Amino acid sequence: MKIIKPNPGPQENFLRSPADITIFGGAAGGGKSFGLLLECLRHINNPDFGAVIFRRTSKQVTTEGGLWHVSQQLYRSVGGVPKESTLEWQFPSSARVRFACLDHENDKHNFDGAQIPLICFDELTHYSESQFFYLLSRNRSTCGVKPYILATTNPDANSWVAEFIKWWINEETGYPIPERFGVIRWFYHVDNARYWYNSKQEAMQAQPDLFKEAPPKSVTFIPSMLADNPMLLQKDPGYKANLLALPLVDRERLLCGNWKIIAEGGNLFNQSWWKMVTIAPLADGMIRVRYWDKAATENGGCETAGVKMAKTKDGSYYVEDVKHGRWSTFEREHIIRQTAEQDGKEVPIITEQEPGSAGIDSARYTIQNLAGFKVKSERATGSKVERAEPFASQVEAGNVYLVTGEWNKAYINQHHNFPKTKLKDMVDASSGAFNWLSSRTSIFHWPGTSSPPVLSSPQGWGIGPTDNL
Repeated sequence: MKIIKPNPGPQENFLRSPADITIFGGAAGGGKSFGLLLECLRHINNPDFGAVIFRRTSKQVTTEGGLWHVSQQLYRSVGGVPKESTLEWQFPSSARVRFACLDHENDKHNFDGAQIPLICFDELTHYSESQFFYLLSRNRSTCGVKPYILATTNPDANSWVAEFIKWWINEETGYPIPERFGVIRWFYHVDNARYWYNSKQEAMQAQPDLFKEAPPKSVTFIPSMLADNPMLLQKDPGYKANLLALPLVDRERLLCGNWKIIAEGGNLFNQSWWKMVTIAPLADGMIRVRYWDKAATENGGCETAGVKMAKTKDGSYYVEDVKHGRWSTFEREHIIRQTAEQDGKEVPIITEQEPGSAGIDSARYTIQNLAGFKVKSERATGSKVERAEPFASQVEAGNVYLVTGEWNKAYINQHHNFPKTKLKDMVDASSGAFNWLSSRTSIFHWPGTSSPPVLSSPQGWGIGPTDNL
């Protein structure tokens, strides 16, 4: 007989909690999502029981290794029958477990009139506070199961969840306070304000009128760590190394469960991490790129920055040259062309394309200006911090070298103060160059080609007004 049970420790305590709202969170890999799936099995012999497990987007529900994928083996083993069109499981007793998403703020109204004994939120920080408290009103039951809410989360210092659970978190270190693990508190949520109490009796004495209408809600927080999930460590021993390789901020959040760390000066790029060299090596298989992040207007506060970066076969990166300044459109394009001639035709050029028609026109103008060179535009996706994090992890690991130059001081200072610094253009250009280089191996290949383009005949490169736009 196959026995399905939670891991001893935090996961087991999560599923034993008597609180109305139990939040299970901290480091990645602690078995949080599996705990939600497991809890839904507790009531599958109750024909009137129903649970809804939320993820913010439908893609997160159905992605490989996501909730729906993991539920297949678990729920089939106890007689569950899936209905993929509605992402729902039905068990022999007629009990149901449904997966749903809240892509948009008003999707919460899709559950108007619903009666859900168990509501589960996977990654609570992905939802708005209003979504959470609105769905709290849908948490009701007539099936004999006391209504309750379970939520999992990774730390996010800027989220409403961080404020909600702050009593359980050390204000100075950002780590959960051990003696408060699983301690239950009570609160009233009235007119967007919360009133906290250490006991139900204290809440009754402080809010006698409210208490006559309804009791306060109880809530607790239980931290989780990767070490709490030995099954994952056994099946994927390299997972911890993946977390260790993250930039400082993400490593503190996802490996150590830090609720206070944020991306600020010195955390993402620390000035002490950079290595200096007088010249980049000339090595076989080395590839280079010049990446431009262009300012929209002259003297508009932002700069135009062009970063030339190289990658060696052993995975080292060299920032060889940086051009930056506030220039008029004509002057900027002249400098970009002049820099291309200095770099040589063997160095590909990428310019970041801003959104909208103006961004398309600007990219087209630069490509026309660089006729005869290998050039294309690229649309940036994600936030500036998200784009910078992969580069930051390599800087911290000591795999990035700066070639000495007069630009070094401004370059290091801008990275050290990122993302709060007003100027971010050299960071953006560096992130773009690194992300492009890191996705390529050995000799340069342009996307969509099976072999390197001939340098004297730039086939496959953007050399006209519409190429690659």
